[in-house]
Amino acid sequence: MSATLELLRAAQEGDRDACEQAVVENNGLIWSVVHRYYGRGVEPDDLYQLGCLGFLKAVQGFDFSYGTCFSTYAVPKIAGEIRRFLRDDGTIKVSRTIRELSQTVYAARNQLCHTLGREPTLSELSEATGIGAEEIAQAELATSTPESLQQELSDGFTLESVLGTESQEESLVEHIDLRAAIEQLPEKEKMTILLRYFRGMTQEQTARVLQVSQVQISRLERKGVMHLRKYFDAP
Repeated sequence: MSATLELLRAAQEGDRDACEQAVVENNGLIWSVVHRYYGRGVEPDDLYQLGCLGFLKAVQGFDFSYGTCFSTYAVPKIAGEIRRFLRDDGTIKVSRTIRELSQTVYAARNQLCHTLGREPTLSELSEATGIGAEEIAQAELATSTPESLQQELSDGFTLESVLGTESQEESLVEHIDLRAAIEQLPEKEKMTILLRYFRGMTQEQTARVLQVSQVQISRLERKGVMHLRKYFDAP
């Protein structure tokens, strides 16, 4: 067993010195996650402490027999601890209202699909629920996961290519932060990205739902991707 795995195993078994050493040796990994959450109203040192807590939870939950790289397992745990704080105790809230809206939208979509025999348009969904387009987008993004990050645009780009990282750990962090970036897009771009990547719709289907032309969807998609690129290229 490598020295790193021996250290992690000792930490998992309750060796306090091993826990401290494991944190020190993985400071770079923890900070790589922490820096993605700057500017959210929480001091960096506080974010780091949350990251350390998530890291130690990863140590406790890591299965040495599974064959997964520890850093691959740890990154979502670190980010999850930070996001949980921001959601429940910090400045960013994912309220019960959003979850309830998501359930309402989901139920209405299923009902309309059954009644109409097709995916409902945004106006039909909004009329059926009494929820505005912006609120629908927020509710969907709060509870959905991307259908395909590898799905290509008309010019061959993929949403995954927007993330632009080579390191597996950094890529995981960027994926986690993708939803926050999408939430900052203008409404029409957000809805286009949502339907194309989170619902897996074609441009034609998306155009029908948003009641615009396919050409407009192509433009909105390109603009959305451009804005996401700028978000992830920012220092």
